[in-house]
Amino acid sequence: MKTLGYAALGPRAPLAPFTFERRTPGPHDVAIEIQFCGICHSDIHQTRDEWANSTFPMVPGHEIAGLVSAVGGSVTKFKAGDRVGVGCIVDSDGTCHDCKVGLEQFCPNGVYTYNSLEQDGVTPTQGGYSERVVVSENFVLRIPDELPLDAAAPLLCAGITTYSPLRHWHAGPGRKVAVLGLGGLGHMAVKLAHAMRAEVSVLSHSSAKAADARRLGADEFHVLEGDTAFEALARHFDLIINTVSAEMNLSPYLRLLRRDGTMALVGLPEKPIAIEPFALVGGRHSLAGSSIGGIAETQEMLDFCAAHGIVSDIELTPIQKVNEAYDRVLRSDVRYRFVIDIATLRDARG
Repeated sequence: MKTLGYAALGPRAPLAPFTFERRTPGPHDVAIEIQFCGICHSDIHQTRDEWANSTFPMVPGHEIAGLVSAVGGSVTKFKAGDRVGVGCIVDSDGTCHDCKVGLEQFCPNGVYTYNSLEQDGVTPTQGGYSERVVVSENFVLRIPDELPLDAAAPLLCAGITTYSPLRHWHAGPGRKVAVLGLGGLGHMAVKLAHAMRAEVSVLSHSSAKAADARRLGADEFHVLEGDTAFEALARHFDLIINTVSAEMNLSPYLRLLRRDGTMALVGLPEKPIAIEPFALVGGRHSLAGSSIGGIAETQEMLDFCAAHGIVSDIELTPIQKVNEAYDRVLRSDVRYRFVIDIATLRDARG
């Protein structure tokens, strides 16, 4: 199926209109007319080849919300008209240990929504800055009716990226959770941790977002300037969700953890991280990473958000302003997630 999208044609090239082919739906496939697609910071990293693994031309986008337009003859989970989403992964081998326990995001043969290859090892995947997508029914998510499609789109990455570590490290009543970085990921972490009834703090280097943090559900907002501020919070938190993708010294933050506390990294800096060993061994602290979630956990997250009225704070943008949106993301000039209105792409086609 000939499909219009926006693509980067090379590293750091501005995104521009690009026509490519989507496969015809097979027996187990779901065809989706995309309505909205969130802009993730990963899209910017990938289109600018900042992780040195990009292939071009690249249509980014893995926060996809839309409507089912057609299903293959063997599809049992969806029908035309259903409200659905697609996140960061669109296939896996289904046979490895990770797949068998519902952790498809760790499959060594997983297929990502874009900048990846289909299971045939030849066909490149292309993402959600486009009119439509075709995905195996096993990797399509049901978006509950309670969630508006535009504000639900970022849940497919930003939502599950923060929900998964909060669940894995037992955020809940009696647990003190700190969120480092109040951006696209961080604002979701605050909302979700608050709904899980944890005691939530936001850690920042300025007071600029203090009011926002409390509106989103934070109990405390801490400006960490100088040694005194760090000392006041020493051994205070059970869990720190670190959403920062910039280079930083983690050691002072690790010392804010209680004994056996964990810092979970969900941001992805370009450069390797250096830490002082005593920041870990001094409190039997753990420095961990977390990567999105499996399909079952992602559906659990969407249902949790529907039950608690949680969506992303978004700014809708026409696809024609995607390059401007990228620049604004890099300036932290969005509260808190850009979402592309794909209707503007269809309107341009005429």
